[in-house]
Amino acid sequence: MANLRIRPAAPSGHVHHVTPASAGWGHVGFDLHRLPNAGDVAQGGVDDREVCIVLVSGRARIDVDGQTFLAGERMSPFEGPPHAVYAPAGARWHIEALTALDVAVCSAPGVRGARPPRLIGPADTERLTRGKGTNTRYPTNILPETAPADSLLVVEVITPGGHTSSYPPHRHDEDDLPRQSLLEETYYHRFSKPQGFGFQRVYTDDRSLDETMLIEDGDVVLVPRGYHPVAAVAGYDIYYLNVMAGPKRTWKFHNAPEHEWMLA
Repeated sequence: MANLRIRPAAPSGHVHHVTPASAGWGHVGFDLHRLPNAGDVAQGGVDDREVCIVLVSGRARIDVDGQTFLAGERMSPFEGPPHAVYAPAGARWHIEALTALDVAVCSAPGVRGARPPRLIGPADTERLTRGKGTNTRYPTNILPETAPADSLLVVEVITPGGHTSSYPPHRHDEDDLPRQSLLEETYYHRFSKPQGFGFQRVYTDDRSLDETMLIEDGDVVLVPRGYHPVAAVAGYDIYYLNVMAGPKRTWKFHNAPEHEWMLA
């Protein structure tokens, strides 16, 4: 298994490149392109992998097999819901920055040409509030299981400074529906101020996996299995973008029983 915390490879360009092979699993891929200038380009497309292109910040022209989408409103991931573009497996996509642009390319196995490309605008997302008190956080569903796709589940979450998230600890690492689904997951973290930091723990019941990581602006954390809570320190809100995929496209999780009391 790869190291679970991945630092940005460079300040700009192709900042992250997580593949199933590099992560040591079978489904989720994650790429982050930081394009600092209008006119900068990222492109790709794979015959057997669908993608969800999420504009973390900035504006872009995105072409998918001849269809053009003008996307993006926010200039920070803390400024409201995102624009995204879905591209089916086999589609070739081309992203041209219209402003400074941070764009995530989330990928998972797909069926070639199974559905058309589409724009996912802010009005197409589902904005939620979860938890209470210092466990309050604000998810936005970009590509939930109710939206058409082959494998991908994509959501972003804002966690205020001093709050916890993905908490009480939960896991989704057993293919045992309807009780629980098996989903690999990546977290891409950003902070409301670039010097911000927080913590994420990834651990199993038997502690055969038990890592607690400092997370800083731009980090990716891999969650191959186990529980994976996040803590934001005071003064620094956390944004994270989650990508999940597995054998079946549904999110059914199991809470750590010793912490489940707080949901009562």
